[in-house]
Amino acid sequence: MSTTIELTNGGAPASAGPAQDGGEIRCDDLVRIFATDGVEVQALQGLTLSVDPGEIVAVVGASGSGKSTLLTILSGLDTPTGGSAVVAGTDLLTMRHAERVRYQRSTVGFVWQQTSRNLLPYLTASENVRLPLELANTLPRRERRRRVEALLELLEVGQVAGRRPGEMSGGEQQRTAIAVAVANSPRVLLADEPTGELDEATSVEVLEALRGVNRETGVTTLIVTHDPTVSEHVARTIQIRDGRTSTETLRRTETDEHGQARHVSEEFAVLDRVGRLQLPQDFVHALDLRDRVRLALEPDHVGVWSATPASSVEAGPVVEPSPVVEPGPVVEPVETPTEEDR
Repeated sequence: MSTTIELTNGGAPASAGPAQDGGEIRCDDLVRIFATDGVEVQALQGLTLSVDPGEIVAVVGASGSGKSTLLTILSGLDTPTGGSAVVAGTDLLTMRHAERVRYQRSTVGFVWQQTSRNLLPYLTASENVRLPLELANTLPRRERRRRVEALLELLEVGQVAGRRPGEMSGGEQQRTAIAVAVANSPRVLLADEPTGELDEATSVEVLEALRGVNRETGVTTLIVTHDPTVSEHVARTIQIRDGRTSTETLRRTETDEHGQARHVSEEFAVLDRVGRLQLPQDFVHALDLRDRVRLALEPDHVGVWSATPASSVEAGPVVEPSPVVEPGPVVEPVETPTEEDR
């Protein structure tokens, strides 16, 4: 189980509290190791992730952070080396071939970054959306036609129903691809850099389309991207760094005492069940933290600061040395005679 620690309020525990067990997407200590020419590379190093049913979440991270590896595992295209991954009640580590085919056909939908990978070039938009329905063969023929029309209207691409991908714009292709991905009513929708090949205005349209599908159908949606602007369209953003979830940002809208709505954004560090967390890079640089750090447990927070050689020894008060007295020669006492002695 993972818990969250707020970073924006002096270390006080946030109201978000511990994440609940279960979830539509659940990864615990996920590890993926690739071996090439005798060299091992750990793409995922104990990643923990939980997404609740109906949520729309963005996973962001730099190139090589492990986000694309995570998505290929969740889509069933790859198998993790260790840990556990469960999506919509399906254990991804124990799936057999037939189960994997059913999982990819009906449990998850996928949208690729490259528009050419999402649609067959020789089929129209309607035919592309209808194809997964034909393969699944779970709806009557008349219902398939209605569903295709409804999805194209939902994604606002009904006007291109009879066009092939080469006759559409990039945004129209991606919105049609979303319709294809949700044609069989999957429980989870995965999108890999869905705006990577689009301009800014078209990217906003596609992101709003994803949010609209999430709102109208309730499909759990996970968007993987390196574009930080994607986070503005979702309520929860998860940052991945070095193969682990490092921080989460939660957004909500509050109404103040004057009836004015305001947007609130809070950043949290992710603490796994063995007590590991990653400090944000700007914190590390600002305090010049490296190698070892000092920790202090206070009644309501934990203190972290740099452990430099100068601070490792407590300085005591300066004491002046006492003067040294050299011993002199021993002098015997001399008796003085009295009058009687004389």
